[in-house]
Amino acid sequence: MAQRQERVAGLQNGYVDLVADITELTSRFKGIAGRLVKLETAHGLPPLTPRAQRSDKRKPAGNTNRNSENATKVAKYPIPDALKQSLDPKVYLNHPPWAQPTGGFDMGLKVNNSLTCPEGRAVKQSELVPFVPAHGKKVLWYTCGPTVYDACHMGHARAYLTFDILRRIMEDYFGYQVLYHVNITDVDDKIILRARRNRLLGDYEKKIATKGAEGLKILSNRASEAVTKRKAKLEKKKAAYLEELPSAVGERKLAVETKLKETDLKLEQNSKSNEKLKAAKNELKSLIEAARDELGESLDDELGATMTDHDIFNAHARRFEKEYMEDMKALGVKDPDVLTRVTEYVPQIVDFVRRIEAKGLAYAVKGSVYLSIEAFKKAGHSYRKLSPGGDTSAEDMAESEGDLGETGEKKHKNDFALWKASKPGEPAWESPWGLGRPGWHIECSCIASDIFGDYIDVHAGGSDLKFPHHDNELAQSEACFGHHQWVSYFFHAGHLHIKGLKMSKSLKNFITIRQCLAEHTTARQLRIMFLLQTWDKPMDYSDQAVNECKTKEKKFRNFFGATKAYLRKDWLNGKVGWSPDDRALQDTLQKTKETVHDSLSNNFNTKGAMIALENLVTDINKKLENEGASPAALLIRKCAVYVTHILRVFGVVEGSEDIGFPVSGGGASSEEVAGPFVDALLDFREKIRSLALANADPKEYLKACDELRDSELVNLGVRLEDTTQENGKSTWKMDDPATLRKEIEDKLKQDAERAKQKIKRKVDAKKKELAKATDSAIPPSEYFRKQTDKYSEFDEKGMPTKDEKGEPLSKKQVKTVAKKFADQEKAYQKIKESSKGDVQGFLDNLSKEIAGMEAELN
Repeated sequence: MAQRQERVAGLQNGYVDLVADITELTSRFKGIAGRLVKLETAHGLPPLTPRAQRSDKRKPAGNTNRNSENATKVAKYPIPDALKQSLDPKVYLNHPPWAQPTGGFDMGLKVNNSLTCPEGRAVKQSELVPFVPAHGKKVLWYTCGPTVYDACHMGHARAYLTFDILRRIMEDYFGYQVLYHVNITDVDDKIILRARRNRLLGDYEKKIATKGAEGLKILSNRASEAVTKRKAKLEKKKAAYLEELPSAVGERKLAVETKLKETDLKLEQNSKSNEKLKAAKNELKSLIEAARDELGESLDDELGATMTDHDIFNAHARRFEKEYMEDMKALGVKDPDVLTRVTEYVPQIVDFVRRIEAKGLAYAVKGSVYLSIEAFKKAGHSYRKLSPGGDTSAEDMAESEGDLGETGEKKHKNDFALWKASKPGEPAWESPWGLGRPGWHIECSCIASDIFGDYIDVHAGGSDLKFPHHDNELAQSEACFGHHQWVSYFFHAGHLHIKGLKMSKSLKNFITIRQCLAEHTTARQLRIMFLLQTWDKPMDYSDQAVNECKTKEKKFRNFFGATKAYLRKDWLNGKVGWSPDDRALQDTLQKTKETVHDSLSNNFNTKGAMIALENLVTDINKKLENEGASPAALLIRKCAVYVTHILRVFGVVEGSEDIGFPVSGGGASSEEVAGPFVDALLDFREKIRSLALANADPKEYLKACDELRDSELVNLGVRLEDTTQENGKSTWKMDDPATLRKEIEDKLKQDAERAKQKIKRKVDAKKKELAKATDSAIPPSEYFRKQTDKYSEFDEKGMPTKDEKGEPLSKKQVKTVAKKFADQEKAYQKIKESSKGDVQGFLDNLSKEIAGMEAELN
């Protein structure tokens, strides 16, 4: 059996070596083929027919495309020089033609490419396409950066952290050499409006502050008017959506339904603004904060055109650009290789627009320049490659032009601005068309092309950017360069939803990255949360998702700690060979590696990979927890090193330690490292000696031991775990002190919450007891007389004789009343006996008990 397994292992190793040899030979063959073509040309020989053009229909090298069932071959399809080594362009589903690159290395990775895969439904396995860059292992990757007008929220984290994970997998698992470029949008309608409004609000607050009570009255009236005006706008929008909804179909119906939900949310927020205004009680800052957005909009309508200082916009953008970079660092997102800003590229953008205009594909109107979709299509290009066949609504085009855009001067509703004439109150640069500024989409095309040339392997962004932003990028880039494939692969990260709606600043339903890291999760836990999701599908940000990622992190952390504790044992004194259980574990490890590889090759399926790792960890934990088992130490180490390696690929593990999460920095001297531990030991020794000399109660010794475990060692990053086994030893594991303190803090909070709930249950029980006692304390003669809504006349004992209408009670009613009277007599007698005649004192004591417990709750 052992020999057979050795032969299998040898064959597997031989297979790996063979694949490596084939890859190297393939690379050499390409070089030889290139030299052969040169020789043929030099000697006037007819060239050999490339394999991709043979008529024998054999499968071209590098083509593992499973989407071919939905693909149709297309003739005469101009492509960039970078894609000269590619398959013939084909139509995939209802997308425009796409040429599969073959010039680079095919590592077996298949991806959801928005240029070929379906929109609006889940992607089938057969619809994924092979990822092959244009040149060798070099990958040119451009990602749309943030529009820096406000703090980054978790929706931004969803995109940038997701692409960081994909980038790491490409680089550190598949071995691609990624050149990663991010561009910062630092001039945009949103930035202009936010910067202006913030400045106007600041100036307005100072002005109102000088007018005393009269100023507060002016402010209150203006804020109320602004809130009312916003409400009217929202109600008008809602009415329009409700009118459109019955006739809307397909994707438009879904869009209208979503817009209705968003409008309802905004109306709810508007109502809250109104409530805050009423509660502000003429306090300056409270009034402004209650209706900040509405006031800003009102002031901007009146005075926005007077804001002409570029520094107002630059300072605003620089502030939030800095915050974005800090947030990315806090999340553990790798720095881009290239970082650019729009404002540093205005001359190049002007030149880019002039090139498109010179080809007759754009036209100038009143200082603005628009891409002509009609001329673009007549030139043989396709528009809306990413969202083909969709209707372009007025809403879509308004979004395309921005909040400050003009749409009335365009020749066609689908045309979009490449260059915008600046209006008063907007930043402006010189151009052949007059003072203006870049359109929203042009920046990405121009700046990415400046870095990469006329071709990009990968373009990435949030799924909300597909249309209009990315479709318009493709159009203007292909218009400029005159070919049909500026980008080969488009990656779109799924939205982050909260309570069913996309998290966004406009909806005010967002959690900032800083708020999340301070109050909800660590950066590692957040990364695990995203790894457990499908990267290109929407995900919900919820308490359940937060709790799940925390549980997974704890499981991995405990696994690493248990593994290190096991390896610290003197395992060489025992048997070192493999038992049947060890052989089974080796098989499990091998299957885990295969599953992880298959998962990552299948559209970056990190969820599948994480599940495989977790299953391996569960299997090993069971072996380590079994006191009678002695798994092979080196095999356990091999498994832990592999788990660490994959988590490091994902960015979950930082540093260079072979096993587990990093727990401390290096470079300290022995004395610096040992000192804090020796101090803790000395303090504990002194405490124990003092207790012994004082003949203290044994419980005090146990308390001192708990303090060492839960305080001193925690601050040193040591997790001490007591065993439940009889005569068993406690185990220690190194961990992050902040993590340990947070765990203890959470445990204390949970204990406090449990204690609070216990007291609450006691309060509820006491209140019921008081209510019953209060009812029992009514003398029988008065019991029914208080029920005037039921009875109108009574006998000498206090028994009712007539109902509320003056009608005599029926026999059944008399019988019921008599029973209740008897029950009340018993209850009254019982409370008199239990209170020793002081019924009121008894009730007062119950009330005091309840008050005391409620005070403890608060």
